[in-house]
Amino acid sequence: MIDWNKVAELRDEIGAEDFREVVEIFLEEVDEAIGIMRAGPDISKMECGLHFLKGSALNLGFSDFSKLCQAGETAAAAGKQDTVDLAEILASYDASKLTFLAGLEAKMAH
Repeated sequence: MIDWNKVAELRDEIGAEDFREVVEIFLEEVDEAIGIMRAGPDISKMECGLHFLKGSALNLGFSDFSKLCQAGETAAAAGKQDTVDLAEILASYDASKLTFLAGLEAKMAH
């Protein structure tokens, strides 16, 4: 669900202090985009929204969530927005966020 190697790589690249700021910004921006999706996304903007979420998720190691966003983005790009399982995408984000936050301190303590 979480690519902890990617998380550690990012933290090592930018430093522990900046990493915390990146995590905060990531969660704020993604939570905002997720909120829009929960409220009923604009079908014409679904592809763009899922693209943003996919890229953000990849950067912070949310691997399963990113894959679902990629599949949804591909479907939306093909005009098949009605086949995108938003409930699954949203549930994956919620589970990924919980796992990430629960494991962050333990995994990054070294």
